[in-house]
Amino acid sequence: MATIFWVEDQSHWIEKFTVILQTTDFDGHPNKLEIHRLADAAKQQIALINKATPPDIAVLDARMNGNDQAGFGVSAALHKKWPKLPIIYLSEHSGTEIEATAFEHANTQDFIAKHQRNVEQVLCWRIKAILRQQRVTESPSDNTLVSGDLTIDLVMWNVYWRNIKLMNPSNPKRALAPTPRKILKHLVERSPRAVTTLSMAEALDADLEKFSYANYRQHIKTLRQAFDIAEGASGSFLARCKAQQGIVTAGDQGSYYWQP
Repeated sequence: MATIFWVEDQSHWIEKFTVILQTTDFDGHPNKLEIHRLADAAKQQIALINKATPPDIAVLDARMNGNDQAGFGVSAALHKKWPKLPIIYLSEHSGTEIEATAFEHANTQDFIAKHQRNVEQVLCWRIKAILRQQRVTESPSDNTLVSGDLTIDLVMWNVYWRNIKLMNPSNPKRALAPTPRKILKHLVERSPRAVTTLSMAEALDADLEKFSYANYRQHIKTLRQAFDIAEGASGSFLARCKAQQGIVTAGDQGSYYWQP
């Protein structure tokens, strides 16, 4: 049974997400959903819960009742009692200083924008991934792809180069976007064979008419920049690629391959 500690002050969002959070199969058992509409009430409840029976995950709104810090106060109370409890923010303030604060100071696992397509499914995907990661942490298994100094976490979909997490070159506060991560995973799995544009489109299950070499090349550029930033933005990784290491261009056939 997945116990979800949810703090949300707006009724229409509670109505939108309640049923799917109650009925989605997160671990093969019925879920227990604890809903709190006020930050202060949530903190009072945290104080009352037995420390030995923490929730599995917390889903918090960040800004509540006009207070930009309300959600962060709840997360602080949660982590004071259960330091390893995973927290997701579900907020209307994605892309703002509130999101930046969540990642910089509130020890959050994810920040999901409410106003996005299929947000209910997105929320459930993220919860499933985090709960899987919790189980992996407790009982390690083969859920990583390693190639030299590169490690790809196949559960949380984080990418690490020399133990540094690759971030989005356009927004260093965000993780690397999903498509570049998937491309990198496929290149590593196919290494040392080169992957053409057509083969990559098939691996991504992309529209073959829309996924062009220009798309492929742009994602490769993003990956190379992310690696280079992880090395201090010195240009060393880019130079390594030109020297046939890292993400290598394979001739003029619209292909690339991974060389550890």
